[in-house]
This record gives sequence, C-alpha cells and structure tokens, in this order.
Amino acid sequence: MKLIGSLASPFARKVRIVAAEKRVDYTFERADPWQPAPALAAHNPLGKVPVLVLEDGTALYDSRVIVEFLDAVSPIGRLIPADHRERIEVRRWEALADGVLDAGGAARVERRRPAHEQNQAWIDRQLAKVRRGLDAMDRDLVGRAWCAGHGYSLADIAVGCCAGWLAFRFPELDWRPDCPALARHYDKLMDRSAFVDTVPSD
Repeated sequence: MKLIGSLASPFARKVRIVAAEKRVDYTFERADPWQPAPALAAHNPLGKVPVLVLEDGTALYDSRVIVEFLDAVSPIGRLIPADHRERIEVRRWEALADGVLDAGGAARVERRRPAHEQNQAWIDRQLAKVRRGLDAMDRDLVGRAWCAGHGYSLADIAVGCCAGWLAFRFPELDWRPDCPALARHYDKLMDRSAFVDTVPSD
C-alpha cells in the first residue's frame, strides 16, 4: 500500500499513527496539497491528503475512511470498538478533534492571504470554534485516563493529532494553561513512539 500525504497534515499524521499502532506496512509519498500535484489529483479528485492507495489501485480518502480500513485490516489492538455505543463515543471524539482542525485550517488559510485582504472577523470566528473545542476536550478529560472507555483508542489518536497540530501551527494560542487535563493527556500520548515518530514538520 502507498500513503500519499504531507508531514505537516494532522489528518495524515492520524493515519500514520494508526498504521504504526496496527503494524501495517506501507510506503509514504509526500505531496503538498498547496502545490499543483497531478499524481495526488489522479487518486483523489478533491486534491486533499491523505490518500491510501491499495494494492489493486483503489484509492481511499478522508482520514476517517482510511483509519477504519486500517483498523479492520489488522487484528492487532482494535482502535475502533465493535460495540455500537463505544464506537459512537470514539467517533464523537474524532469528529470533535477533526472539527477543531477544520476550523484551525480555515483560519490559517485566511491568514495566508495578503494582510489587506484578510477577514479578521472570519479568523476570529474560526479560532473561537477552536477554543470551544479545546475547552470541551479538556472538560471531558478531567479525571479520565483515556478519551473513551477504559483504554487507548482512535479517540486519543485524533485528539493528540489535533493538539499537536495546534501547537505546531498556532503556538500563540498557548492553550495548555487553560486546558490542563488536555495538556496532561497530550504529554502522555507523546510517550508513545507512534506519536514521537510522526511529529508534524514542514
């Protein structure tokens, strides 16, 4: 299998961590979604990363689809529970983390525009979503060892990728003092080699 992604993408990082936890082998092909990338567009008409290309040429895209495939293809350490209620809880955490990333990404895209063209109200609106999302994560992590259930799951991976990307792209937010439970959880996740080996970079 081949994974097409960016080292800076938190969604590609989520897939890379899941693959590492599940011990799934793949080759990694770097692609910058901000640059013309015919090979990327050939596998994903949306031109977004990550994309997982299977042995038969089938392309899977959207990180949520890819991680579900990887969790099912390897029997090692289930990250998405089979039980319906537990599965929904894990997926709810993933949706929250991905939503925070979407809002942060929207703010970052707006900031890439020339200063005189930027819509500060739009940026503020997106960053308010980020803050509310972080506050919700922190509140729900108080007194808990893991995001969902009684063990490490995709929920923890998604939250860790979200927190790591914000620290990478928005250090000025300085969310850690206001979200101590989330900060402790992220530090615990960074003790896992899968997280250390996939720290985002340009």
